[in-house]
Amino acid sequence: MGHGEDKSMLEPAETYEQMISRFKWQIPERFNIAQAVCTRWALEAPDAPAIIEHMVDGPVRTTSFSELEAMSNRFANLLVNSGIGRGDRVALLLPQARETAAAHVAIYKIGAIAVPLAMLFGVEAVQYRLQNSGAKALIMSTASRENVSEILPGLDALQVVFCIDGKLDIAPHIHDESRSLPATFETVDTTPDDAALMIYTSGTTGPPKGALHGHRVLLGHIPGIQFAHEFFPQPGDLMWTPSDWAWAGGLLNVLLPSLYFRVPVLAYKYTKFDPANAWDLMALHKVRNVFIPPTALKLMRASTPNDVDKLTLRTIFSGGEAVGSALQEWAEDSLGMKINEVYGQTECNLVLESCNAIGVGKKGAIGKAVPGHTVAIVDDAGNSLPDGEAGNIAVQRPDPVMFLEYWGKPEATRDKYAGDWLLTGDQGFRDADGYFHFVGRDDDVITSSGYRIGPGEIEDCLSRHPSVKLAAVIGVPDPVRTEIVKAFVVLNDGFEATDAIHTEIRDHVRNRLSAHEYPREIEFRDELPLTTTGKVIRRLLRNEPSSN
Repeated sequence: MGHGEDKSMLEPAETYEQMISRFKWQIPERFNIAQAVCTRWALEAPDAPAIIEHMVDGPVRTTSFSELEAMSNRFANLLVNSGIGRGDRVALLLPQARETAAAHVAIYKIGAIAVPLAMLFGVEAVQYRLQNSGAKALIMSTASRENVSEILPGLDALQVVFCIDGKLDIAPHIHDESRSLPATFETVDTTPDDAALMIYTSGTTGPPKGALHGHRVLLGHIPGIQFAHEFFPQPGDLMWTPSDWAWAGGLLNVLLPSLYFRVPVLAYKYTKFDPANAWDLMALHKVRNVFIPPTALKLMRASTPNDVDKLTLRTIFSGGEAVGSALQEWAEDSLGMKINEVYGQTECNLVLESCNAIGVGKKGAIGKAVPGHTVAIVDDAGNSLPDGEAGNIAVQRPDPVMFLEYWGKPEATRDKYAGDWLLTGDQGFRDADGYFHFVGRDDDVITSSGYRIGPGEIEDCLSRHPSVKLAAVIGVPDPVRTEIVKAFVVLNDGFEATDAIHTEIRDHVRNRLSAHEYPREIEFRDELPLTTTGKVIRRLLRNEPSSN
């Protein structure tokens, strides 16, 4: 059998219109993620590689589907023996590793709910999520010992803790505990709507909310993966992302859909993203498909190697924030390929995309609606707006990629919808050609002198200046203009924060965009606050005390 032939939802087509007209969701009455990403391949292709780990201080370690299946079955037996069952939350505070994949599969097998947590979360972030989810089990690594030790006494719901890479005073080694258990396990029977995983998302207001997803969420991602990776999978495909597998971008854009299609996933444990290392990894392992967020691509652009011809990249998929035309031009000039921009959010992912292979791509636009998803621009009441008019980017329900609810927050769940439209919280418009354009998040949009200004375009323009390595733009209060544009800039090596460079950067934007969009304030920084996946956290910049 060829790679995932029976599981493709997007048939190759010559035009976008053909693809849309042929598309049909294939959602079976019974579905479990574990069976789809692991068990069936352990039977059909037991020796096929599932996870290829580039060890930081050792040889490359390849785990086959049969090995992943056996490990996940032992973990599943261990969890059940520990009193964990259907509907219980199991938190995963883990790096990219084969045990992380096996733990996810084990949790789905027993009908529990995976709660992935990012490795770089601080003590309070981990504590809040463990408490809020009521997690009964935690699977961690030795790297998080200090943080977890500090909060364990206050976690009443937590019953068991396991560690994947050693024995700790607070957690036994998961392999020691599971080694003697059976390598077989009968996966519980689940429907596509049964809860499978919960990813916390930072909302525009209040503490993070747990976006609860059913097993169907994996199927909901399949058309988006096939579209932006240009008829994925193709023979020889191999997937990698620097993004933490705890984030929707790492777990649902990369790990689970790749395994679903029997495409191996490269794993590497970053403590901090290293652009030069990223180039080396891709060349060494002949990576064909990547998901790399725009900020990480900007860092990589600054260290583009001379021997890019050593790369075997087939597709570059990027999103989470606007890609911008400067990055697109760099990819075309330096790599000879186009970036397929994707759009979505934890609650409803991969709904707008580009697929340059069939001509869906336009500079400055995200792309078009992915087959299977109905996306529109609506007002706050859910009424569709005409092309060219800015409003809420919204997705119509029902949709298999859509979340089930916010954990324990029925009101917030209701507020997410206007009628049958899920409001993403992002502003955008659709043009006459059907392309969607991102203006900004509701809380990132800058209102200045009556203009609504999205920070993405200004950041894109700033990044074109030879001195600028990274830039973030926010609105700061102004008595005359409501808000003015302020830019935070990290300079490239060899440039100094002088008055002359300040003026040059300011005029660069004024001359390229418009007089109302140039940054009236520029603050130079050594670094910017980034999420674990390399997105600038504008909210933290906005919340800083004013330097005026």
